[in-house]
This record gives sequence, C-alpha cells and structure tokens, in this order.
Amino acid sequence: MGQLVKEFDEYRSKMNEVILGKQNLVLNRLFNLDTNTYAEGALSTKTKEMLGLVASMVLRCDDCIKYHLGKCHEQGITTAEMYEIFAVANIVGGTIVIPHTRRAAEYWEELLNS
Repeated sequence: MGQLVKEFDEYRSKMNEVILGKQNLVLNRLFNLDTNTYAEGALSTKTKEMLGLVASMVLRCDDCIKYHLGKCHEQGITTAEMYEIFAVANIVGGTIVIPHTRRAAEYWEELLNS
C-alpha cells in the first residue's frame, strides 16, 4: 500500500474511532446515515461511489475525494472510467476543481500501484 493511502486510511480510522467513541447521538446517526446512503439499492454501490466522488470534487473536499477514490478502486472502476468522472467533476465545478483533479490523479495512481 502506498504511503499516501496508508497515512489517509490510518488517520481516518483513528479519528473515526475517537469521534464515534464519544457516543454523540447526532454524530453517530450521521455516520450511520452516510454509510447506509452508499449501500446497494435502486442505484448500484459503484454508481453511488462515482456520484460521491463527483460531488466531493465539486465541493473541493480532499479527504472526501480520497475516500471515494478508494471506494471506486474497490468497486473495480477502471482508469478510463475514472478520467470520465474527473471530466464530469471539472465541467460541473469549473476550473477551480483542477488542483483537486491533480491530487486525485496522484492518489488514483497510488491506489493502482498498491
């Protein structure tokens, strides 16, 4: 596993454990709702992860982008599909999304080489 992926996964797991461990009802429900949103339904999990990635790129949330890139990788999305996702995100979000696309491309390459 590449260093970027390893660091992100470790930090995310550690901090989620801290947050959920505080037993705040609203935060725990929010995390649960987020998890259930991406479950298989009328839309496939793969489609939902692609939508989540586009939304994350347009909102310019680098942590969210990394998370959805990892999930897209798990869903077997190809590099050709990924670059079409990047294209949609850039059309919707405009050129301000380009720096996030660069970081997303870097993270995607690391996922592929893990």
